[in-house]
Amino acid sequence: MQLPKSLLALAAQSSVVLGQTNGTNSTTQVAYLPLSTDSHFSSTLYEILSWSNGGGSATGEVMRAAGQIPGGDYDAFYKEFKFLADSLHNTAESINATRFPVSAREAYFRASAYYRASNFYLTANQTDPRLFSIWKTALADFDKAASLSEARGERLTIKGPGFDIPVIFWTTPKAAAGAVVPTVLVGSGYDAAQEDSYHAIGREILDRGWNFVTYEGPGQPTVRRQQNLGFIPNWWDVVTPVVDYLETRPEVDKKRIALTGMSFGGILAPLAASREHRFAAVLAIDGLQNLQTIALTQFPSTLAQIFASGNHTAFDAYMSLVRVSSQAPTLLKWFIGQGLWSFNTESPYDWFSRLGAINLTASALDNITSPVFVGKGQDDQTAGGQETTVAGLLGKKAYFHEFQTALGAGEHCQMGAEPQLAQVSMDWLSEVFEGVA
Repeated sequence: MQLPKSLLALAAQSSVVLGQTNGTNSTTQVAYLPLSTDSHFSSTLYEILSWSNGGGSATGEVMRAAGQIPGGDYDAFYKEFKFLADSLHNTAESINATRFPVSAREAYFRASAYYRASNFYLTANQTDPRLFSIWKTALADFDKAASLSEARGERLTIKGPGFDIPVIFWTTPKAAAGAVVPTVLVGSGYDAAQEDSYHAIGREILDRGWNFVTYEGPGQPTVRRQQNLGFIPNWWDVVTPVVDYLETRPEVDKKRIALTGMSFGGILAPLAASREHRFAAVLAIDGLQNLQTIALTQFPSTLAQIFASGNHTAFDAYMSLVRVSSQAPTLLKWFIGQGLWSFNTESPYDWFSRLGAINLTASALDNITSPVFVGKGQDDQTAGGQETTVAGLLGKKAYFHEFQTALGAGEHCQMGAEPQLAQVSMDWLSEVFEGVA
């Protein structure tokens, strides 16, 4: 398609605007050393490295892979993590799990994580068969690891209104012994799988003697692959059936169920809680209000004007050009491609419009009846400063905490400093649970 010169010039501006959003240099200090010459690759590799805090990766394995991947090379990213995943999978398969269950479990966990990591940039092509074939192996390896854990992970399917909700229920050993204990329900966000949450915060929750439950809804990795469904704004339709199920479990303390949302889930969790009022607490990590609004402030002004004008054709043409431009930053290209994939559409205008409909309005926040933990990374560019807005709208219901860059916790969702995230958020939650009559 021949595009006007003005549109081509506009596309070139994107490298100036959004290219710095996930840069490796923080706004106050250098938060971490770059792991790639490409800033978005560096951020993604850092996230994978952070899984080592919860048994989802090993530092030497990830650092070796990082050294082999040229910045911006999607295929190399896939190949290196697929190589790691296959190697760890073969190791796990060779271990006698009856005699050495811990060794087999840890190898299966890392194999599953690396398979999921290898898929990260494949969403640029929605028809890539590797998006589906590798995912099956990733889930199978995770399930093998879960079956070898002291706190057993049980995979379930719950019926929602027009879709199935995949759930993993982790019973803490305390509950397995007959106790009725609090339960923390955790949802991921724009791109992460529910399995990632186990390594980010799940082990910390289980160590506190609480049940840990994850789920996915439309638009999230497994539901998108298995049911071909994109994100929906009525997120309470995803969460309420899960709460209904939790209340049938004898080991669940029905008065002490908390809902946590990670990343984009920091919008989804409070949104669900605006209609679903059975939670003792809600945690938004980090506290987002509207991702479209953040993106618009970082788009070139002309592009924002095109979107506001409702010119579908021009907006789609611009975004399509960016996706194949060698000058456009990886972050922007990934953000568009992941959006099209997770909203199950081929139109950038359709995706971006629907993204804006997932919105934490003041009235929605006012409808939340439980206390809300609002987390903020000091140098989190992704949330665009919306955390303070959300906390302000919540008023006395909010507990706001800013995690510090000087302590390595200033990044999005406290990547790499998950123990600090768990200490602050779970201690707060423990006090909330203690106050429930």
